[in-house]
Amino acid sequence: MKTLSYFEKRDLDNMQKIGSYLADLPEYCYDFFTGMELSTSSLTRLNYAMDLSIFYDYISRYVLNKDKANITLKDLDSLEARHIESYLSYLSYYTVGDKVFRNTENGKARKLASIRSFFRYLFNHDLISKNVVSKVPTPKLHTKGIVRLEGDEVEKLLDAVWEPSTFSARQRNYNKNTKVRDNAIVTLFLGTGIRVSELVGLNVEDFDFQQNAFKVTRKGGNQTILYYPNDVKYALMEWLSLRETLPIGENEKAMFLSLQNRRICTRAVENIVRKFAYESTPLKKITPHKLRSTFGTNLYRETNDIYIVADILGHKDVNTTKKHYAAISDDLRRNVAKKVRIYDEDQAHLDD
Repeated sequence: MKTLSYFEKRDLDNMQKIGSYLADLPEYCYDFFTGMELSTSSLTRLNYAMDLSIFYDYISRYVLNKDKANITLKDLDSLEARHIESYLSYLSYYTVGDKVFRNTENGKARKLASIRSFFRYLFNHDLISKNVVSKVPTPKLHTKGIVRLEGDEVEKLLDAVWEPSTFSARQRNYNKNTKVRDNAIVTLFLGTGIRVSELVGLNVEDFDFQQNAFKVTRKGGNQTILYYPNDVKYALMEWLSLRETLPIGENEKAMFLSLQNRRICTRAVENIVRKFAYESTPLKKITPHKLRSTFGTNLYRETNDIYIVADILGHKDVNTTKKHYAAISDDLRRNVAKKVRIYDEDQAHLDD
C-alpha cells in the first residue's frame, strides 16, 4: 500500500472537512463543488465551503427562518441586494457557538467573492433566475504597507533564536533543545521566501546540498526548484546533523520535526517565528509571511525585476507581486535622483 505524502494527506483531510460542511447544506451545493474540483485546490474549496456555511447560517436565521439544509433554489431567488448587504454588515462581528469572529474589509471581500461565484454558477446553469449578488459592490480595500524586517532587525531576530534575553528559565531550557532547528527554519524563510505550508511539507530528500537547491511544492500542487545561499546551507546542515541523532520513525521523511519527532505543523512554525520576533522587534507583528515579504523586498531591491520576484515567490499573477512590492520603487527612485546632476561639478566651479 502506497504511503501518502504530506500534501496528499492534507488534501484528504481538507476533503473530509469539505464533506462535513456540505452535509449541513442543501444538496444542490454539491454540484457547485464538483464543478470546480478540477480547477481549484482542496484548500480553496475548503474556504468556499466554510464561507457558504456562514452565509447559509445567516440567511437561515435572519432572513428565511428555516433550517439551512432546507433552503431551496426558490428561496435564493427571493433574496434581494439588501439581504447581501446586511450579510456583509453581519460579518463585522458574528458568533458561532460561543466564539466571536470578526472580519475586516479583506475578510468580507473574500466571503463576498465566494457567494458571488456560487450565485454565478447557479445563474449560469439556469438554477436561479437572477444573480442578486452581482449587484453588491466589493467592500473598499485599504492598501496596507509592507511589514518587513530591515537589515539590523534580521540580525536581531537570528540573535534571539540563539540567545533569547527575555525568556524565562524554563523557556531557555526548552530553547536549548530547539534552537538549531529553529535557526534553520527562520534562515530558510529569510533566504528563500517560501510559504509556511511549503516549509512544513519539505522532506529531507527534497534537498540537494551540492547544488544548494531544493524542490518545493507550491500552492495548487505544482513543484519547482529553488536555490538558497550558503548561509541557509550551513543552517540546514547543522540541523540535519542533529536530526540524525534523534529517534525518528523509519517512515518519517519530514525535514523539520516537532519535539515528538514527527513532522512539524504549520501552527508550531508560526509560533516559533512569533516568539523570537516579539523579542527582537516587539513593535512589529512578524509572521512567516512577513519573513517572506522581507525576502521579496530584498530580492526586488537587488534585482529591480518584478518578474524574477514573482517567479521565485511563486506568484501566478505578476500583478500580485506588483501590488505588494511596488512601494519599494520609491527607494529606487530616490537613489536614481541622487545620481542625476543638472550641472557638471567642474563646470559649476568655473562658472563661480
